[in-house]
Amino acid sequence: MENSIKNTDLFTPVTIGGFQMKNRIMMAPLTRSRAGNDGVPTDLHAQYYAQRASAGLIISEATNISPMGKGYAFTPGIWSKEQVNGWKKVTDAVHQAGGLIVCQFWHVGRFSHTSVLPGGISPVSSSAVKADGKTYTEHGFEDVSMPRALETNEIPALLEDYRHATACAKAAGFDGVEIHSANNYLLEQFIRDSVNHRTDKYGGGVENRTRLTCEVVEVVVKEWGDSNHVGIRLSPTTPDAGNTSMDSDVMGTYGFLIEKLNAYNLAYLHFVEGATANSREIPEGIDLQVLRKKFNGPYVANNGYTLALANDARRSDLADAIAFGRPWISNPDLVYRLENGIPLTHAPREAFYGGGAVGYTDWPTAN
Repeated sequence: MENSIKNTDLFTPVTIGGFQMKNRIMMAPLTRSRAGNDGVPTDLHAQYYAQRASAGLIISEATNISPMGKGYAFTPGIWSKEQVNGWKKVTDAVHQAGGLIVCQFWHVGRFSHTSVLPGGISPVSSSAVKADGKTYTEHGFEDVSMPRALETNEIPALLEDYRHATACAKAAGFDGVEIHSANNYLLEQFIRDSVNHRTDKYGGGVENRTRLTCEVVEVVVKEWGDSNHVGIRLSPTTPDAGNTSMDSDVMGTYGFLIEKLNAYNLAYLHFVEGATANSREIPEGIDLQVLRKKFNGPYVANNGYTLALANDARRSDLADAIAFGRPWISNPDLVYRLENGIPLTHAPREAFYGGGAVGYTDWPTAN
């Protein structure tokens, strides 16, 4: 029964990595495009996240680690003093409301548009392969721009961007960070052989293609100071953004990566099950639970979960926590509603991106 909370521990406290969570329900990252062109979070962001502090852990909307990492208009950053100050208002508000929040680090790579990048320059990727998709600019949704391949000698500067973002996130009062290595953004553009055509040490075999993600994890963990507050997100079976085909050997490539990640003792592995914000179907020959079991730490499941699916996942020990996404948009009290069998409200798509308080902080709570 959808509204049943019997025989479930979804609503009881749990320790995930270094996070002492009051329940097993996370808030998944949700791009809302409510920041200015400077990428500075506002008082509206603070109100929005504080309203949702009943989550066991909030994963912030994807946050650009640098000006070159940006792919969507009006998305926040985490590289400038002004952005740090803006996020400090957010983390203070969440903490005052009794919540925990981590910052999700984002570099979109090729999934960008020249109009949102410094000086109108081209996006970067593992290889000069154009994505087949659209991104959100000041003029609405536009086709993404042609990228150039990131030069080998540019990788150290990219790693420094991740290190600097980590220092900024810590200064902003976040409880931890999540490395976004999913949804075919930059790190996954290196992982997948469908995009990565490089011949240097970051291309070719699986060890080379997963090298950048592991190097990013290493610098982030080192800068944060411990690994128990660093998570990572992967999406082995998501075919897009950008209509990117999956890796030719999903089980081999992601299994290899996950086993390498075990060396860092991360707080959690966050999986998009199926296609991000789409079908939960898994292609034949791929078993995400087999991949999950290769990871030595907690597993967070995401994508299209209902209360019934979440309960089933816990009863069958298929996940340690569940990250809900879109239901949080229009249900700031999602945990309360799920626990008490109260129907959820549904947000129209036009409320997802851009705008102000309407469709963002004006959703009523059940009580």
